[in-house]
Amino acid sequence: MKLTFTQFLTLDGVFQAPGGPEEDTGGGFTHGGWSVPYDDEDFGAFVTEVFDRADAFLFGRGTYDIFAGYWPHRTDPADPVAARFNALPKYVASTTLTSADWQGTHLIGRDDVVKDVAALKERPGRELQIHGSGALARTLLAHDLIDSMHLATFPVVLGAGKRLFTEGGLPTAFRLARSRTTSTGVVISTYERAGRPEYGTF
Repeated sequence: MKLTFTQFLTLDGVFQAPGGPEEDTGGGFTHGGWSVPYDDEDFGAFVTEVFDRADAFLFGRGTYDIFAGYWPHRTDPADPVAARFNALPKYVASTTLTSADWQGTHLIGRDDVVKDVAALKERPGRELQIHGSGALARTLLAHDLIDSMHLATFPVVLGAGKRLFTEGGLPTAFRLARSRTTSTGVVISTYERAGRPEYGTF
């Protein structure tokens, strides 16, 4: 399966707590819910398009806890996100989680998350998708395991919060495969991994 990663980001690179004030207050973060005012039909169409390609999902522990507290209670079969989250296999990379009640959940990564994710990618299917889980994504990017990224950049600067790209990341080149802008100004860019950066002089 192809491993794809979808992340909501501010202009200054923050991914923390886009969906609500109490989603993740780690580090004293007080700006949760910053993506909500920008929701529109364009963004909904993008989300549906992404979920239509999913055959399995991969989460870090924090994102899994948030999603598992919400999506199992959304039972409308016409909801493309809930229908797929609840029906398809879910893998949680955690060294601390010992059990999971959300149907179809499997625990991985207790000994070696990189090895376990690489093995998942060898299974047949279309896409193994990561939604959120920025810390897990950083680890997988450092090992060239993420094949493509959907980065939704929202027109807001917060000045604080967890950043997706930090010092010490693996230098990696990407190819812009598609870009679109929603009616509220969210720029959604899809990048395909393209090896190592090339350098030159002007």
